[in-house]
Amino acid sequence: MKVLMLLFFFAVFQSVKMVQRLVYRRRLSYNTKSNRRRVVRTPGGRLVYQYLKKPKKIPRCGQCKDKLRGIIPARPMERARITRRKQTVKRAYGGVLCHKCVKERIIRAFLIEEQKIVQKVLRAQQVPAVVKPEKK
Repeated sequence: MKVLMLLFFFAVFQSVKMVQRLVYRRRLSYNTKSNRRRVVRTPGGRLVYQYLKKPKKIPRCGQCKDKLRGIIPARPMERARITRRKQTVKRAYGGVLCHKCVKERIIRAFLIEEQKIVQKVLRAQQVPAVVKPEKK
């Protein structure tokens, strides 16, 4: 009877498995932004940590903070490695300012130049024509 009871308990304990413990793969043991991880089941049935990369930042306009189109989001080291055409846009201030801010700057510069010309013309009209005597 005791033997049967022992066999029964042994079978029950063997069927109930303990929760598998997960071990960090790297040295950093704190829950920081750079140490984010996900639990993944391997083909062998084990549970292991898979470390996640930090999210990529979408480049933004320096003036209006709008998202820049045509530039791929990347981490700083990754951005240094990607090709030039993926880093910028072929335009004045491409990759720094959005098209709206560039348009605004061009219009503002044009209007300022026009205003300078108008002021110059007005000054020329106000000053009476002073004729200098000719030297012999």
